[in-house]
Amino acid sequence: MSLSIAEVAERTGLSAHTLRYYERDGLMLGEVGRSASGHRSYTERELGWIELISKLRSTGMPIRDVKKYAALVRSGNGNERDRLALLQAHRERVLAQLAVVQQHLGAIEYKIGFYSDLLERDEDGALT
Repeated sequence: MSLSIAEVAERTGLSAHTLRYYERDGLMLGEVGRSASGHRSYTERELGWIELISKLRSTGMPIRDVKKYAALVRSGNGNERDRLALLQAHRERVLAQLAVVQQHLGAIEYKIGFYSDLLERDEDGALT
């Protein structure tokens, strides 16, 4: 099965411009194929790779690290420890960010509780 750049853009939520950037900047595993008319033709494998790149980027992985990871995968077997180390380091950064967001969510939940309790009181200050 092959997908056009418009179909990949629709399925991933990325723009065609971003997809071309990924290709141009060396983030893809290889060259994207072309149809007989010369248009990009993506495989399901490439779609899966693009989805992974999107997840890495949306969790804050810098482009340089995505490039490094892509280069390691392109190199083939033998560098799995390096791939694992890169992903583990990223996971630690994501977990640290998640902990901060959870703290912030706790503060928001506290304020929601405060205002909910306040609005449940009647005019005399008694809880209703």
